[in-house]
Amino acid sequence: MSRIVYLNGDYLPEEEAKISVFDRGFVMGDAVYEVTSVLGGKVLEFEGHMARLERSMNELEMHCDLTRDEWLAIHRELIARNGIDEGLVYLQVSRGNAGDRDFHYPPEGTPPTVVLYTQAKPNLADDPKAKVGIKVISLPDLRWHRRDIKTVQLLYPSMAKMAAEKAGKNDAWFVEGGYVTEGSSNNVYIVKGNKIVTRHLSEDILHGITRASLLKYAAEAQMEIEERPFTIEEAQGADEAFFTSASAFVMPVVEIDGVTLGAGSPGPVAARLREIYLDESRKSAV
Repeated sequence: MSRIVYLNGDYLPEEEAKISVFDRGFVMGDAVYEVTSVLGGKVLEFEGHMARLERSMNELEMHCDLTRDEWLAIHRELIARNGIDEGLVYLQVSRGNAGDRDFHYPPEGTPPTVVLYTQAKPNLADDPKAKVGIKVISLPDLRWHRRDIKTVQLLYPSMAKMAAEKAGKNDAWFVEGGYVTEGSSNNVYIVKGNKIVTRHLSEDILHGITRASLLKYAAEAQMEIEERPFTIEEAQGADEAFFTSASAFVMPVVEIDGVTLGAGSPGPVAARLREIYLDESRKSAV
């Protein structure tokens, strides 16, 4: 059976879902997106993702009339129609079709293009990589400077992931001004002496929904947290490292630029935080 997707109010087989070649998301990368995880057929962190979507659209002066209840109904309908137990729901809003290619925004009242689809990810919560950890390389951060807006401009992160793959590693961490900003598609952390260190929020990094929840859970578990920049060298000397994202949850990092961290296996802090995060997220899933 063909996957069912949502496009501008209609539920369609994916091969029938089409947008204009003049859509701003296609010709200008003028679009924002969110990805929510699904466990047990329910959506994780829905309110957080909707709040960030609204913020991204506001920052770009983009408008969409769908309410949070309507967004949730679409998520649930797609999950049901596609039989998703564990997986992802991808959501994208572009500025729409202006009728031609133009650097100026389309006329006021031009409807946005709204797309949602699911991706089945069996064993999403039981990712084997979480048991062994991943290896990362560092790369200069060459992205634009509004990384707090979750846009579809993902060419450089894609290039970074390919560079990591060519190096025989799993992912890349970005470095700017001597300090780590974030991973190619995730927020990053180190652990030293039971203290969790992660970069503070600013326009330099994405305001991760998983990040916010994780730091709250860590504080509730009496873990010490320090929000500040750190270098690759500091990370290489850490006891542990990990990253968070909506689809990976909490993922241990065991090697940075060829230097093995600790014993070369996931440490207790990352393992415990992953356990707490999954447990709490399941409880609040909708």
